[in-house]
Amino acid sequence: MTDGDGAAAFVPGHVTGFFSVHRADDPLRTGSRGAGVTLADGVTTEVVPSDETTVRLNGREVDVESVTRVLDALDATASVSAETDLPIGSGFGVSGAMALGVALAANDAFGRERSENDLVSVAHAAEVEAGTGLGDVVAQARGGVPVRVEPGAPGVGSLDGVPATGRIEYASFGELSTSEVIGGGTEALDDAGERALASLRETPTLPGLLAASRRFAEAADLLDGEVAEAVDAVAAAGGEAAMAMLGRSVFALGTGLSDAGYDAEVTEIHAAGARLR
Repeated sequence: MTDGDGAAAFVPGHVTGFFSVHRADDPLRTGSRGAGVTLADGVTTEVVPSDETTVRLNGREVDVESVTRVLDALDATASVSAETDLPIGSGFGVSGAMALGVALAANDAFGRERSENDLVSVAHAAEVEAGTGLGDVVAQARGGVPVRVEPGAPGVGSLDGVPATGRIEYASFGELSTSEVIGGGTEALDDAGERALASLRETPTLPGLLAASRRFAEAADLLDGEVAEAVDAVAAAGGEAAMAMLGRSVFALGTGLSDAGYDAEVTEIHAAGARLR
């Protein structure tokens, strides 16, 4: 696409089951270890060169710091329009998806000629500096069921994955501030996240991921009433569910939430990662 034209990208949603925080002076080396699931429900973002930067999400003008940081890093001024059916601020990686989508689309629209890893690094750093995420971007770039073995951007961090696909259901009960949870002391959370990662690497399966995620949420004291009730209800119905980090949301394998009586959204694991449209 030539300079002056618009471009669009799709980035899958991402729910994290567990994580540990790893900070460094360099945002490219800052990140998280952990694991989650990417979703076929995601964010489509269009970038059109403009005289001034505006950002819209589902038709409403919004202030998304990670997006403006990506545009600044690519020396781009643009009209950004993002569309998603995912709940906002509820643990589905929407801000990371917007940052990565803008990186991919702006690179194309403005002819910046940057590599995929370079663009993922730009978006990852923007999320870290904005305080809105530590591991969503690298997971969304990969797709599937990513396991973040070492923290950081491409070339620094390391990813593995659980070889699996299938139906995912989810339900959201409200927002939870990522910055409030990861902005302060995280020692207990980090210890729980490291134990969960070790457990999953011993048993790299979807049920193993959900079981490790449930133990993590309990140990990190992140479960609240409605979320805990939903996770317990799915287990009582014979299913597998866990809390989505970081949000007051629950995701389940197969028909877990439906079987427990919830009016859940239905999607599936997204086999591929972020891409231009």
